[in-house]
Amino acid sequence: MTHGNLAHRVRGTATQLLASRRLVDHAGKPRPPPWYEIIAQYPPTRAGAGVRPLQRVGKVRGKGTPAKLFQPLEIKYPEDELRTDFFEDHPWELARPRVVLEDGGNDQKKFGWDWGTGIEQPGKALDGESVVQRQIWLMRHAGLSKALAYDTARKEFYAVRHKEDVQRRVAREEALHVGAYFGLGALQVGMQLEDAAWDEAREWAAKEVQLARQLGAAASTTAQVTSAGVESGDLEAVAEEEGAQLEESLEMPVEEARLEEEGAGKERERVMEEVRVR
Repeated sequence: MTHGNLAHRVRGTATQLLASRRLVDHAGKPRPPPWYEIIAQYPPTRAGAGVRPLQRVGKVRGKGTPAKLFQPLEIKYPEDELRTDFFEDHPWELARPRVVLEDGGNDQKKFGWDWGTGIEQPGKALDGESVVQRQIWLMRHAGLSKALAYDTARKEFYAVRHKEDVQRRVAREEALHVGAYFGLGALQVGMQLEDAAWDEAREWAAKEVQLARQLGAAASTTAQVTSAGVESGDLEAVAEEEGAQLEESLEMPVEEARLEEEGAGKERERVMEEVRVR
């Protein structure tokens, strides 16, 4: 029941009481309640207008200790993103041996590195960190964009790497010229291991093929014996017969050779007899 319907029913009840003279004052005259005329002039709506919906009150969090209060914050440097880009493009640079030992941890001041002069610095081997430091110097001091600074530092890196390869090749040729001997390289060792694995796989495949053929021959022989109606008791006789046939096949070449030798001897005797007669 809405609020408007309840108000109208209360006013109707008051009207009935006034008609039955049950609502009277001390003088016996009908006396309506103070709200009687107001309800008649301004009746409340019947559709429940003005009823405010219930508001959900959110839970107020208590002032406890934050969950990540004692967790250390992540430390980020501008060079981290540049290193990621370089080593994603040059993953084999991570395979090169590096010397990570430092005397005092401040080699830059000790050797006076100035990345504005180029990618090569005294006392530092060329690596991916050289490209990163050169790139960030170009971005901060030369005003180049990230991509342009990366391309510039990368091309300088390639030029130095090419020069090092040429020097290494020339030094090897000079050493060979004066009688130096170098052991097998990584490619030669890899080829030897690959050849050994290939030979092993080929031998294994040959054995498997031979075994498969033997199994196939045995299966066909068993099928022939079964189709011929040979009973289990006659298998030994069949085996003996096959063995005799094999021995005969082996003795036939020997017998033929003996007969040929006897014929050749008789032919020689006949020729010698003709020579003596003449």
